[in-house]
Amino acid sequence: MITLQQVSRVYRRGADEVHALEQINLAIPDGTFVALMGPSGSGKSTLLSLIAGLDQPSSGNVAINGQMLSGLSEDQLAAWRAAHVGFVFQFYNLIPVLSAAENVEVPLLLTRLSKAARRQHVETALQIVGLADRQHHRPNQLSGGEQQRVAIARAVVVDPDLLVADEPTGDLDAKNADDILDLLRRLKNEFHKTIVMVTHDPRAERYVDQTFHLDKGVLVKKEE
Repeated sequence: MITLQQVSRVYRRGADEVHALEQINLAIPDGTFVALMGPSGSGKSTLLSLIAGLDQPSSGNVAINGQMLSGLSEDQLAAWRAAHVGFVFQFYNLIPVLSAAENVEVPLLLTRLSKAARRQHVETALQIVGLADRQHHRPNQLSGGEQQRVAIARAVVVDPDLLVADEPTGDLDAKNADDILDLLRRLKNEFHKTIVMVTHDPRAERYVDQTFHLDKGVLVKKEE
């Protein structure tokens, strides 16, 4: 599903070069739930951005499901992301004036689906995350855990191959964090989603198939 070969990412900061990632080789099978862990500044979020097609490597190759991302134009990358990637963030990024259902529908507005088809997709996504009965509530009427579930429904409503999650439990208490991690694991098991998650949460290791540790831009070890 995901293959990185000799991937490095170097940023320029004034006259300095910042080596965010160094010679990363990584293979993640289809239908796997993995965590990227490591201290702040270790390169986790940079690696996630490369896998999600939000950024390009300075050198090396990133391939997702046989699609080489390196060398695609910005427009091509945007089209690829829209079709294949769902995003979940630490802060839910919900639109306050929209209901849960309307927030989930937002990615579908870029498709050619009819209004009735969009509604069906939204209802299915909200059922998957256990919020069918909250679809008319606005974000300020939902708990933090419920808001993150809406965000996950929004991420899966287009049925992406790949889910990327950046600290999805970082703003939640322990119970809600466990519920979200359990939901992500269920998406992997029941819907065969491939999920790559950046996290500092030690609880996450109980839910994932594999953990990759980074330090100073280098993949230092992996755990089954």
